Amino acid sequence: MENSQIIALIKREVVPAVGCTEPAAVALCTAYASEALGSRPERIEVHLSANMLKNAMGVGIPGTGMTGLPIAVALGALVGKSGNQLELLKDCTPEAVREAKAYLEDGRIRIDLTSESEEVLYIDVNCFAGGRSSRAIIAREHTRLVYLEGPCATPLDLRGELGKPGEAAEENDLTLRRVYEFATTAPLSDLEFINESRRLNEAAAEEALRGNYGHQLGKILSRPLGKGIMGESIFSHIISATSCACDARMAGAMIPVMSNSGSGNQGIAATLPVVVFARENHNTEEELTRALILSHLTAIYIKQSLGRLSCLCGCVVASTGSSCGITWLMGGGFEQVCASVKNMIANLAGMVCDGAKPSCALKVSSGVSTAVLSALLAVQGQSVSCVEGLIEDDVDRCIHNLTRLGSVGMQETDKMVLDIMTHKKNRENL
Repeated sequence: MENSQIIALIKREVVPAVGCTEPAAVALCTAYASEALGSRPERIEVHLSANMLKNAMGVGIPGTGMTGLPIAVALGALVGKSGNQLELLKDCTPEAVREAKAYLEDGRIRIDLTSESEEVLYIDVNCFAGGRSSRAIIAREHTRLVYLEGPCATPLDLRGELGKPGEAAEENDLTLRRVYEFATTAPLSDLEFINESRRLNEAAAEEALRGNYGHQLGKILSRPLGKGIMGESIFSHIISATSCACDARMAGAMIPVMSNSGSGNQGIAATLPVVVFARENHNTEEELTRALILSHLTAIYIKQSLGRLSCLCGCVVASTGSSCGITWLMGGGFEQVCASVKNMIANLAGMVCDGAKPSCALKVSSGVSTAVLSALLAVQGQSVSCVEGLIEDDVDRCIHNLTRLGSVGMQETDKMVLDIMTHKKNRENL
């Protein structure tokens, strides 16, 4: 890939999002359908892929104090503006929340699994009012509108361009070598846009310290008891800052974070460990910028073959990116970066995603802890060898082994996770 193509790829995949991206994407699709209807929907039907449902059931919705999809759908229909994309909930007001809650009480929204598509990421929203109807479909990517019809819409049907479910995009011809070369040699002026991820995600971590979000993992680690156990170190500061941002985001704080490949937690895990390490290791601003590019682009590269949603927890992918960035900030070269990737895969392969929720902060903390350890081993010349587990000499083959495990090998696990989540005794609705 040419430098210009890589820059365009990063800018497309590293974008701001308010709240968890799965309910935000459902709200976005609802906004498209509502706008296409041209009036307030009297009834809404939402059909989702299993992974979309799984990732939106237990997460906080910004500004509402509520969890789950129904309130996100209601807000998308009543006040959502499709032009705001994954930030469409940022203008949510207390009045809008009251209106949306009243809308829910009337039983106007129905949510179920789709039977029309095998896409892992699939959202199909139908709105009805006064004998009229509209329909919007988002598929493959969180903001990829592939179908739109309604009285007030220009008809759109791009479903044929998706190809077969699970097909990797052919245009993105990356290797880890190319990722490394771009991050370390491209003109600095072309890379500085990535520092917006630092600003947004540090602000999210700071917000968590001002409130009591989720399980408060990051905040607890920053208190005297947490410091007494974990100490005052770069390692503990990385875990605390990253967990803080995740705590706030998953609990529904009304703050934007910089996402990566459709996930805010992946954006956080690819950003904050690198930022904290660079600051405390006294790296230069240029080194930090290049390390952030290395981290984010590595995560994007891995997600290309894994897919947007899978049973493999996204923190494995993003933390692998941050491990690469930290390895480089420690003075490691390409061989050491490859070693850090192998160390990560050897440790975290198989971590299961059981939906987006406040306890994701625990998984993120596990991922970034391993990222630091993997980098430390790598710069000391220690790498998991090709005779061990999923690891091969070729680092790109290692990455392929990981993504094949996550996208193909764990499919039955994914079904079991969803079955357990949807049949728990305390689960009253979607």
